[in-house]
Amino acid sequence: MGRLPIAARALRMARPLRGVSSSAKVAQAVVMRAQPVAATHAPSPVRQHAPPPPTPLASSPSRTPSNAQMSFPCLDVLEHRTRSFDSGPEPTYSRNLTGFEVYHSSRPLLLDNGGILREFDIAYETWGELNEDNSNAILLHTGLSASSHAHSHPKNTAPGWWEKFIGPGCAIDTNRFFVICTNVIGGCYGSSGPSSIDPADGGRYATRFPIVTVNDMTRAQHRLLVEQLGITKLHASVGASMGGMQSLSFGTQFPDSVGRIVSISGCARSHPYSIAMRHTQRQVLMADPNWRRGFYYEAVPPHAGMKLAREIATITYRSGPEWEQRFGRRRADPSKPPALCADFLIETYLDHQGEKFCLEYDANSLLYVSKAMDLFDLSLSARQSAIATRAAINLADAKTGSCALPRDSYKEQTKEVVDAQNQVDFDEAREDLVAGMLPLQDIPVFVLGVESDILFPSWQQKEIVDVLRDGGSTKVEHVELGSDVSLYGHDTFLLSLKDVGEPVKAFLEKDI
Repeated sequence: MGRLPIAARALRMARPLRGVSSSAKVAQAVVMRAQPVAATHAPSPVRQHAPPPPTPLASSPSRTPSNAQMSFPCLDVLEHRTRSFDSGPEPTYSRNLTGFEVYHSSRPLLLDNGGILREFDIAYETWGELNEDNSNAILLHTGLSASSHAHSHPKNTAPGWWEKFIGPGCAIDTNRFFVICTNVIGGCYGSSGPSSIDPADGGRYATRFPIVTVNDMTRAQHRLLVEQLGITKLHASVGASMGGMQSLSFGTQFPDSVGRIVSISGCARSHPYSIAMRHTQRQVLMADPNWRRGFYYEAVPPHAGMKLAREIATITYRSGPEWEQRFGRRRADPSKPPALCADFLIETYLDHQGEKFCLEYDANSLLYVSKAMDLFDLSLSARQSAIATRAAINLADAKTGSCALPRDSYKEQTKEVVDAQNQVDFDEAREDLVAGMLPLQDIPVFVLGVESDILFPSWQQKEIVDVLRDGGSTKVEHVELGSDVSLYGHDTFLLSLKDVGEPVKAFLEKDI
């Protein structure tokens, strides 16, 4: 039998049930009257208010609820922030940030997935001095949400994101090397990204910005090096996390332009677990009604979605054993009864991380840059496909492509089919990856992994090493930090100065 129309189903649900007491019928009527009417348009996200207390039953006006309504201070904070955007605060990334240089390219950048940037900017900062033959340059690549400000300097004295790793005598010794760090294409700290102005119409790109890849980012960086700084060959390409992807990407695309490579907590291709975690972050962000399909720049930004996305990300950045030692099962205030808002210390920590981040980074940049990480694949077939796509771009007609959901929904397969298919796919994918990384065959590569890392597990760094060696490379060095050395997980590269900094320094300064 087919389903009744919505109105008919509602009438049937509203009929009193036989054999039910009169007081229950009254309660049923109250519930039915409280059912919301379907909205014909999305409600305004501004001026949110706490829900009114429950209405007493009509048959017993003098009765009170068994318990007082629970308070939700965590929701009060979100609602207060939303209301505050009537007069501020302005997101940090939208302010007129200073302390970096900007390289502007008026030549189009053709992108791997068929998009185009007709012109673009790259924000960058430098430390140290470039030598006479321009041979001592190190390009430092950032993680997902980092700016070009890796280390303090006179134009910006605030500590950088790798402050203790860069400087005289440090892991990257500025007495020896000239260090360049950029904000990636797609970011929001001075480089062209979704929050930038589209020169074609003077409005923000928003989600009209084209999909970018890690290889697109490094091609833009290469143009900066050659055209702005006059550097044709780097001493080293260095990065961690997404930066570890970029350091390998730079080498595979420009093997003659780099002397050695450092990849920390990176991978040669993104794997399902990492993709799933980033997908989840994007989904909760896009579900925030203030996201407005990316066009929120003149309105309330999707701070609630950004906060939740950051909390999910933070779970992947650290390790369970570290949190066991750091937080255990301790509650923030044991003298108070449990609450549905942040209560355990670990919950308050995640809440703090989300609050701190939600206005520091552009929501659209998070979507675009995290998607670039998902798309990362150094396989030969992926590179050839991208080259063919770029070659077919017609500058006169190039547009940002639209997307669609898969035609068929996901269906489970029998274990026998899955096992057989996986073996074929694994063998072919491995051969494809070996072929794709052959340009690194003669380049010294240093790979560092962390056993407690759950976002980029240490087997992914082992895959880089094994693939390079399968391709004939004899210049690969590999270090894995065990859990007895670091429990900081993926964030080890930011926190462990000795165990990360010392081997990186030794590799960069050794004679090869």
